[in-house]
Amino acid sequence: MTRLAEAFIYQARSCEDLDSPFMGRLCGLFAERLTPAHPLGPRLFDWPGELGPGAESVPLRLCGALHALRLLDRGGLAPAYPPRRVDDDALWDAVETALATETAFIDDFIDSPPQTNEVRRSAALILAGHVIHDRFALPLRLSELGASAGLNLFWDCFALQLGDLRLGPVDSPLVLTPDWQGPTPPAAAPTVTERRGVDLNPLDPVRDGLRLRAYLWPDQPDRLHWTDAAIAMSDHVMDRADGVDWLESRLPHQAGTCHMVYSTVAWQYFLAASRARGTALIEAAGRSATNRSPLAWFTMENDGTSPGAAMTLRLWPGDITLNLGRIDFHGRWVRFSG
Repeated sequence: MTRLAEAFIYQARSCEDLDSPFMGRLCGLFAERLTPAHPLGPRLFDWPGELGPGAESVPLRLCGALHALRLLDRGGLAPAYPPRRVDDDALWDAVETALATETAFIDDFIDSPPQTNEVRRSAALILAGHVIHDRFALPLRLSELGASAGLNLFWDCFALQLGDLRLGPVDSPLVLTPDWQGPTPPAAAPTVTERRGVDLNPLDPVRDGLRLRAYLWPDQPDRLHWTDAAIAMSDHVMDRADGVDWLESRLPHQAGTCHMVYSTVAWQYFLAASRARGTALIEAAGRSATNRSPLAWFTMENDGTSPGAAMTLRLWPGDITLNLGRIDFHGRWVRFSG
């Protein structure tokens, strides 16, 4: 079995685990039927480095290019893509047609790695924001690392519906409804006074909207709805920079505000040396934090334990570490430990 086929099989299983049977089928077909003789075959089969989701993410690049074509109503994919259901042969015929007729578009699209801005992860940020506000009762200044297009910098504008309890604006057009286990968060709502994010390749929510939507999966229209709602609510709050260099410039305290530094499935992709330096900078800032200028560091990251990602919150002064529980990588469920 080729490296490329192995990468597609791994991605197929991951997509199925995340409730996308269509993506599971599509990746499975690529593993079985894509050959070096297909358009772009030589580039894909000879792609250097690790091809899977922890590195180059070649399967998601290619599937994202096809979904972009579908969203543009190009490449003849509409009759074979959700919400329509066809057999494997018909789906593969449509894919081969797109590969042949839209080769240049696909070739250009896959130059860049996947970038998603999964807004359902904001359920974790709403939870953390309420816990932080309950502790310090100060306005928040937000700094997001690896923020992509910055959609999750507006988590305070989203609503979180937990049964009869709604956290966030009552009139928000974006309402998150994860499967929730555990106690409800503190009810008092935080306020945000300033927000900025950083990424090595930040996306503009409007200009790059197609790319953001393309990496959502075709059989998950709710994700498209939430992303469109978030794009409509967002503003340009992103900087292009090395995340740790950028963070160092933002760490000086501002009296009367709590600085909330956070990442959602991004910190793990920083180089080990950068993570070590960033941790040292945050801890140094924490040692000079006071109750009038506190610091909170929240991470929603893969810790190698299943299921989902760990939600961890460190608070200064005092360097208190809170294990807030776990959350699905796409925010479908939350297990809040209280």
